[in-house]
Parts: sequence; structure tokens; C-alpha cells
Amino acid sequence: MRPARLGMPQLGFGLGLRSCHFHHLLRHPARVDWLEIISENFMDDHGFARHVLGALARSHPIVMHGVSLSIGSSDPLDMDYLEGLRALAAWVEPAWISDHLSWTGVAGHNTHDLMPLPLTEEALDHVAERVLRVEDFLGRPLVLENPSTYVEYAASTVPEWEFLGALSERTGCGLLLDVNNVFVSSFNHGFDPERYIEGLPHDRIVQIHIAGPTSFGRYLVDTHDHPVPTPVWRLYRLAEERTGGVPTLLEWDAAIPAYPDLVAELDKARAVLAGELPDVPLSGPVRDDAPWLPGVIHDLAP
Repeated sequence: MRPARLGMPQLGFGLGLRSCHFHHLLRHPARVDWLEIISENFMDDHGFARHVLGALARSHPIVMHGVSLSIGSSDPLDMDYLEGLRALAAWVEPAWISDHLSWTGVAGHNTHDLMPLPLTEEALDHVAERVLRVEDFLGRPLVLENPSTYVEYAASTVPEWEFLGALSERTGCGLLLDVNNVFVSSFNHGFDPERYIEGLPHDRIVQIHIAGPTSFGRYLVDTHDHPVPTPVWRLYRLAEERTGGVPTLLEWDAAIPAYPDLVAELDKARAVLAGELPDVPLSGPVRDDAPWLPGVIHDLAP
């Protein structure tokens, strides 16, 4: 088995573990190489969900993927959250722990969303210091994902791919490249998604996410509720070529299909790497009357 970046294993092709599939997975083979969990769904659950996770962890590698680390916030790190994260990791022994380059709250208030950072040298210093503290506390490298974004900061001076590369170099953190998020953000902000992928340090990428967004005409939303469209498959193929091959995870978090249908969607990734590019259009409602539009944030700061 070829080693992945940063000494992490090349796990192959995986799916997210979702509660609607628990009973299926207890009765049928998972038919995937590994599984990714949303960390928060299992940190305080010691009932049936933990039972299912324990059963699957005996036969499949598990990756912990969080949404509440808030690594970019100006609030102090949430040590209670980190204690829970460390305890879950000690129990499940994940291949790695990941979260997002984002902030989720400020002044004690949680937005319950992954908010973008101003991409500046000051923000880089701030996030790097927090990443090092988290890695020391967890006793393992952290892996950070590029978020999908719908606004940009006028204060930003560093392209996101350069920010992530510098952060990884300073802290030793790995990178989770979500090619769907690259596609969504590039569409919303008008940059070249291939330039983004080419600009990343490919030897720091340890995992790739693929997913299907929703088109609203003037912008895209990262909804994880549609098949992966052809433009995202193209970016996926480019990313796997540049990295030399890292683990792939299909995300699907709303209107979740039956488990065999998810496996069939994941199998398209294998076909793409074998040279077959699926012809899949962008999905979802196309309208211009959404309550918010991409723009530029001038004064908001995490």
C-alpha cells in the first residue's frame, strides 16, 4: 500500500458515516475502503451511534472530520471541545483528524456555519499559532480543509492556496483538498480553479473531498445533495494527478440516497482515475432571487 503524505496511509475510497445508513451497515458489507465521521456527532453520544461506530471501526479505518474547531476565530480555543475531541480520538484511533480553515463564532456566539477568514499575514500568524496549540494538545497533526465561500474580504492580500501552503509549512498540518469547494468558490469569486489546485503544495495534501453543489444561476452553494458534476470530476482528476494519489471521500449530507446508490456514486471516482469522465450537469434550482449574494466584506472580522 502506497503511503500518503505526512506519513499518513493511502486509505483508498470512502464514504461519510450517516445515521440513516446505520441499520444497513450492520447487516451488509460497507463496500468501501474507509469511513469518515463528523466528530461532533459522536463526541457526546455513547449509545447506539457509538455501538455502530465501534463495530465498523473494527473492520474499516476511520477518519474524524470536525465542523466546530473554529481555528480562525479570535475567541480562545474551546478546551472543553478539544477535550472531547481528544477523548473520541483515543477511543476510535482515527487515521487522522480534520476540520476547516474557518471560524464558526465570535464573542461566545456560534454561527453554526463555516465562515471565511480574511487572508492576510496577520491572520496567518494567528491561525498558525492556534494550529500548533491544537496539534500539541491532540498529540497528532491536524488536517485542514479549504472551505466553500460566498464572500471575500477587501482586506485579503494572500490567495487562499498560498495561505494554506504557508500554514502547512509553518505548522506541519496536512491539507484536505475539497475540489467541490474549489469549484464553488471559483465560480462565486471568478478565479481559475485549476490555478488554485496547481498552486497548493501537493505533498501536503492527505485527502480529497468530492461532492455535488447546487446552482442558483449567479452563484453556487455547497449543498452536498446532488451527484458530482463533470467540472468537479475534472478538478478531482487534476488533483489526483498532482498529488500522485491520495484518499478520496464522497460527501452527501442532505437528501441522502440509499447506501448502495452512494457506493455507485463513489465508484465514479474509480472510473475517473481509470480515464472515464462522467457527463453530469450541474444540479438544482436556477434562480436569481436568493436572499444573499456573493460580495466583499469590508469591516467584518472573526
